Amino acid sequence: MLEYLASDHIGVYFIIFFGKIVENSMQTLRLVLLSRGQRTIGALIGFVEILLWVSITGSVLAGLSSAPLKAVVFAFAFAIGNYLGSYLEDLIALGLSTIQIIVKPEESPELVKVLRDNKLAVTITHGEGRDGAREILQIHLKRRRIRPTLALINKNVSNAVITVSDVRVVKGGYMRNQP
Repeated sequence: MLEYLASDHIGVYFIIFFGKIVENSMQTLRLVLLSRGQRTIGALIGFVEILLWVSITGSVLAGLSSAPLKAVVFAFAFAIGNYLGSYLEDLIALGLSTIQIIVKPEESPELVKVLRDNKLAVTITHGEGRDGAREILQIHLKRRRIRPTLALINKNVSNAVITVSDVRVVKGGYMRNQP
């Protein structure tokens, strides 16, 4: 198998291309998992990732002088793997986030009702903005609920200031009971 990977056969280019995409996508997911404290899954993915990396990189380096196109295929697959990895991570949406919504006090009651009716825990803080009183609504939620929650907010309030932040740990509260 190693001799085949060092050859200039067309199949080797496909192995390099698809293998590097898979390896780099795994790398992106592993880094995200580790940054979110999921060490065991991150380590397991890292094990498979490094096996792929050694095989693929070795294949490229072994035939670099006789087949420099391998490096181009490798680099192109690296870029696609980055994109695909970040897309998959966004699709899987592991972890927690906080959505902060700043609205006028008269817009707050209806929005809070709609959010709570959708099983979202909302904390209200009274604030002062440049143009007067504001209410700051905070929601801690699982990342996979961000898109539908933002759609719900935008459907009910058109001129809110909305920020979304990643969160590592939430202890207690209503969120722990959410799906």
